[in-house]
Amino acid sequence: MPIIVNLDVMMAKRKMSLNELSVKVDLTLSNLSILKTGKAKAIRFSTLEAICKVLDCQPGDILEFVWE
Repeated sequence: MPIIVNLDVMMAKRKMSLNELSVKVDLTLSNLSILKTGKAKAIRFSTLEAICKVLDCQPGDILEFVWE
C-alpha cells in the first residue's frame, strides 16, 4: 500500500501510549490500533483532526505517500 501510517512514530515522539491517545481522541482502542498498524481502509477527517490536535502535529506527520 503506498500510504504509510506513521502514527506510532508520532506517539513515540510525544511519549503517548495507545490507551492515552484513545481516551483523548475518543476513539476505541481497537479502531486506533487498526489505524496504527496501517490496516485501516479509510480515516475520517474529524478523526485525523482530533489526532493532530492531541499529538500537536500535521496530517503529513502521520500519513505518508510512498511510490511503489
